[in-house]
Amino acid sequence: MDALIQDFSLGLVFWQTIILLIVIVLLGKFAWRPIVDALEDREKGIADALASAEKAKLEMARLTNENEQLLKEAREERDIILKEAKQLSDKLIADAKAASQVEGAKMIENAKREIEDQKLKALAEVKNQVSTLSLEIARKVLTKEFEDQNKQEALVSDLLKDVKLN
Repeated sequence: MDALIQDFSLGLVFWQTIILLIVIVLLGKFAWRPIVDALEDREKGIADALASAEKAKLEMARLTNENEQLLKEAREERDIILKEAKQLSDKLIADAKAASQVEGAKMIENAKREIEDQKLKALAEVKNQVSTLSLEIARKVLTKEFEDQNKQEALVSDLLKDVKLN
């Protein structure tokens, strides 16, 4: 330190001070202003980016809420459509059952009528055959009975006894 004090020159300090002031003025004029402007621009860019990020965050939240709302509405609409489809399906099934029951009842009624008609036809046919057979048997019996003259007269006498005159 002593050496520094002994080598101290006032002229050297003067010129160093003037050079330092010139360097400060030159740096202030040509370097610091662009550096400060660049820093201010960078700070403004960062602030804008943060504001844009905040806007994007708010927009994303809004879109998420809208999306959830749309999903909720779509689910409700789907449930309504499914409910209507189920009701329509149940109605169609009930209508089909009712129609089949009506049709079945008609078929049963038609079958009963057909059975009754067939029964009446069969009875008529049986009566016809019975009467034909009865007439045939009566003809044969009468033919046998009337071969003998005595039997004919006895039959007429018996019939006359049964007949009452008024």
